[in-house]
Amino acid sequence: MNLSSLKPAAGSVKVGKRVGRGQGSGKGGTAARGHKGAQSRSGYSRKLGFEGGQMPLQRRLPKFGFNNINRVEYKALNLDAIQALVEKTGASVVTLDLIRENGLSAKNDLVKILSRGEITSAVEVQAHGFSASAIEAIEKAGGKAVKL
Repeated sequence: MNLSSLKPAAGSVKVGKRVGRGQGSGKGGTAARGHKGAQSRSGYSRKLGFEGGQMPLQRRLPKFGFNNINRVEYKALNLDAIQALVEKTGASVVTLDLIRENGLSAKNDLVKILSRGEITSAVEVQAHGFSASAIEAIEKAGGKAVKL
C-alpha cells in the first residue's frame, strides 16, 4: 500500500452540483440564486437573527422583568389583624364574609393568613391559604385553620 493508491470508501464522496454551467444543466443563468437582491451576490452572508427586514425577535421582546400570567395573588392577613377582628366583633368563626365586611379584603381577593403577631382567642379561621407557622399558632391557641 502506498499514498498514491489510497481511495475513499465507495459512496462516501459525493460530487457537488455544478451551477452556472449553462441552461441545459438546470442550474444555469442565475445559478439557483434567483434574480437580484443581496442573496444573489457573491460575498453575502446573512446576519445572525436577521428576519428579512421584519423586526427581529430579540428586538420585539422586552428586555427587563417578567410577568408570570399564571401568578396567583393573595391578600395577606396577619394573625394580629385576625385577633383585632375577633376582639372587635366577638366572633368565634372568622369567615371570608366577616373579613370583607370589616374592610380587610376586597370582594374577589384570595386571602392568605400569615403569622405576624399573636393570636390568643380560640377561633376557627377560614381562608384560601395559610403559612405553616400561622396554622401552628392558631392551633396552639385552641383554634382551627380551615382552608377553602
